Amino acid sequence: MIVNTKFSSVLIRILFTALFFCNAEFLRAQLVREIALTDLSFFKNPSSSWRIAGAVRADLSKPNVLNIDPGSGVLLNYPDNSHKGEDLYTHTEYGDIDLELEYLMASESNSGIYLQGRYEIQLIDTRGATNIRSGSNGGIYERWDNSKPDGQKGYSGYAPRQNASRAPGLWQKMKISFKAPRFDPSGRKTANAVMLKVELNGVLIHDQVELDGPTRGAVSETEAALGPIRIQGDHGAVAFRNIKITSFENGRPAEAATTAGNNVDPIHIEATETRILRSFMDLPGLPRVVHAVSVGSPQKVHYTYDMDNSMLIQVWRGDFLNATPMWHDRGDGSSRPLGMVQRFGKPVQTIAKLSNEQSAWITDTAGTGFRQKGYVLDAEGRPTFKYLSYGVMVSDAIRLLDKGQGISRQISLSGSSKDLYVRLAESASIEQIAEGLYLIDDQSYYLRLDDAQGSKPVIRNQNGRKELIIPVAKSLSYSILF
Repeated sequence: MIVNTKFSSVLIRILFTALFFCNAEFLRAQLVREIALTDLSFFKNPSSSWRIAGAVRADLSKPNVLNIDPGSGVLLNYPDNSHKGEDLYTHTEYGDIDLELEYLMASESNSGIYLQGRYEIQLIDTRGATNIRSGSNGGIYERWDNSKPDGQKGYSGYAPRQNASRAPGLWQKMKISFKAPRFDPSGRKTANAVMLKVELNGVLIHDQVELDGPTRGAVSETEAALGPIRIQGDHGAVAFRNIKITSFENGRPAEAATTAGNNVDPIHIEATETRILRSFMDLPGLPRVVHAVSVGSPQKVHYTYDMDNSMLIQVWRGDFLNATPMWHDRGDGSSRPLGMVQRFGKPVQTIAKLSNEQSAWITDTAGTGFRQKGYVLDAEGRPTFKYLSYGVMVSDAIRLLDKGQGISRQISLSGSSKDLYVRLAESASIEQIAEGLYLIDDQSYYLRLDDAQGSKPVIRNQNGRKELIIPVAKSLSYSILF
């Protein structure tokens, strides 16, 4: 075979040039920007209620109150009598975008994110709510609906699939994929705007929701191909961080199908009353929990208990369990939480005997005399777990707090043994914010000491992590708010 090297080199240059321009076109069409929140220059004429802060914390006992640390990295709206709250707009206008951000609500606060200034996703303190509507946290807000028969016309919107919210003062993560409305050269609309996907705290709450017009409070009832991102600022205190915008200048590329080969009808377990299911439970990046007991409630707050370690390994808000991996076909014995999950790290023994406050926590049951004794049910079907450790019989009762705020845990000891401690939390960060109240894991949840029987908790450093431990003699009660 004879090869024309001159022709080949020309062809290679042409191919590389084509590839360069194809890649340049792709990069031009898909622009990713992470907003540096060192000042307000990304936004148009911000009112005095908007500022940059270093950190914020909510006061759970007071509505619309945030405690503020100076610095940068947090976009804060804090309207008051001296600083009138107004909506905030980006300089840039967008069509198709992916928007990722974290936000934090003050207690009883209210805000919203408007795509193109017209289509609102509601941000509001919806802790513990079981009646979810379009005005709930994560809802696509209502609009006037002319499609209904006379006498039934009114406002309608799209409620989130479930309440995946966190409590005030905790950082929540939202991901939005938005497709802008389409217009022909004459300006006639040819396709509606679509919320392709909205995730709240890792839970899919909207999927392929078509919007035939702007929601209430839109900057204009007239739709357009482009518009600014607008953050509602006149209803309450709210903070944002880690804002990332991916814009598609030439329209969003076609998305590959995600359901191919996944035609199994899911097997979901509801908890219309107290529900207990034993299964395997997989924790990300950790060994499988093989003796997991998951307890569900109609209040939509659930938890999983590891009977091998007598540890509370996760709590979640929303729907109960996906048992498809366990019961479909041969199954693998595992189930999965369906809602917004707060996990508590690698399973270890809840109780350990330490020679001093700085002794390393035990890694297994050797020397503890640990024996699991199962659980007993109360009149409402709620379990109290029983086990033997260091010669002491332990009762471990986990109950729900009022209004779905979280769970409480009562650990009671029958017998006596010296130098016993309970590990309350282990995380990258643990911060005491009030007497007996702690913020855990970069403001992911609160831990509140309810009755420590006079014992003093200790925050200590262990292997580059933080631990919150406390001596226990007879009993201990604490709550997790999330």
